[in-house]
Formats: sequence, C-alpha cells, structure tokens
Amino acid sequence: MNRDELMENPYAPLPNRAMELCAKINAPPRLVAHLTIVHETARKLVAKLLAEFPALDFDTQAVLFGAATHDLGKVIHGQELSQSGRLHEQRGVELLKEHGVPEHLARFAYTHNNWKPTDSPQFEDLLVALADKTWKAKRIPELEALTTSLLAEKTCKPEWECYAILDNILQDLSANADASLEWQRSFPVD
Repeated sequence: MNRDELMENPYAPLPNRAMELCAKINAPPRLVAHLTIVHETARKLVAKLLAEFPALDFDTQAVLFGAATHDLGKVIHGQELSQSGRLHEQRGVELLKEHGVPEHLARFAYTHNNWKPTDSPQFEDLLVALADKTWKAKRIPELEALTTSLLAEKTCKPEWECYAILDNILQDLSANADASLEWQRSFPVD
C-alpha cells in the first residue's frame, strides 16, 4: 500500500513503527489494509473504554501496537491471507523479535488468537483479539465474557454493568463491517 492509497484511506494510518515494519518485510497491500482496520478498531475501542471507565488502567500503547502488527507473520505464511490458518501466529512473534520488537509487544502476534482462560491472557491481549474480530462484526461470547470479567476486576464494577457497556461499544464498532470488508478486499493479496 503506497502513501497515496493511505491518504484515500478512510481509517487512521498505522503508527510509523508499524509502517516501517510493513515496508521492511514487504507486507502485501491486503495485509497492510487489514492491520490498518484492526488498528483503527482498537484505537476506537480504547477511546470508548477510557471514556466509560476513566480510571481504567492498561497499556494503551501496547494494545495499539499489537493491533497494528498482530498478523505480520502472514508475510511468511501468505496462504493465510486468503484462507484460515494459524501458522502465522508463532512465526509472527519470531519475525517481530528479529526486527527488534520487544517480547511484550511481539506477543500479540500469538495472543490475538490464543486468549482462552487457560492461556492466561492479559487485558491488553483480549482487547487486540476483540479488535481483530469486531471490525468484521464477529462476536465471540467466550472472548467477550473473559474481557468483561477482567474489566469488572479492573474497575470494581459489577460484571453485568461492564458487559452492558462493552456490548454497546462492540455493537457500535461493528456497524460498518460490510464497508470495512469491502475496503480490505479492494487490495491485492500479493
């Protein structure tokens, strides 16, 4: 994806470090488009959560970086740009670390799809996973329940209240899923 295409982009551009990584590893345009959408969704998710829970404490910059780089392993496993697969996850962590990304940020390449309670995910991991699903209006009850539980724990608010707020946020973020999918599909896979 070149600068002109990004300027026509209805989404905020990726952070500079993420764009540099995409350029360095020659990320395909469709992958950059996907990362852009997920990053924008994460940015809005973070903003809405902080508006609803002003005292909520979590690493917002890690969430945004994780959303902007979570699928870079698909550069190695390009078939996973057009079909499902999980080979890109661990390889993405390795690739990011090879390019100087610290472990605490590289981990999102793995945790964006490995967030079950048995994986002991952190709140930030769940937010990246939510952004990666919500932009296309995919709702995963187990992911939302786990996020709600940690949100209630972090805010000392009842789970039902946290769920109601999170549910409204996710519905709002899912509203333009068809347009987002169409925009992403407009970019070539290679």
